[in-house]
Amino acid sequence: MALIRVKLPAHLQILAGVSSEIELEVEEPATQRNLLNTLESRYPMMRGTIRDHVTGQRRPYLRFFACQADLSQRPADEPLPREISEGAEPFYIIGAISGG
Repeated sequence: MALIRVKLPAHLQILAGVSSEIELEVEEPATQRNLLNTLESRYPMMRGTIRDHVTGQRRPYLRFFACQADLSQRPADEPLPREISEGAEPFYIIGAISGG
């Protein structure tokens, strides 16, 4: 098991009734898919807010960052950076904005 720190945007903090950072025990290998499955299992009210119910794809206007890199377009089953799975760095779920 990997202990992963997750930073959530304000609207998901309010929905789940948590602070900005939570810790999750995620089964190995620590991937985006395993992390999000664990998050949705522990906080069922978040199901469908981060990923589409049917396709499992990341929702528009949400981005994933870690170790100063945008992980949003990376494959869901790609292992997360070692710093994340070791708890040294948090995994960020960030609300994106658009417009000009």
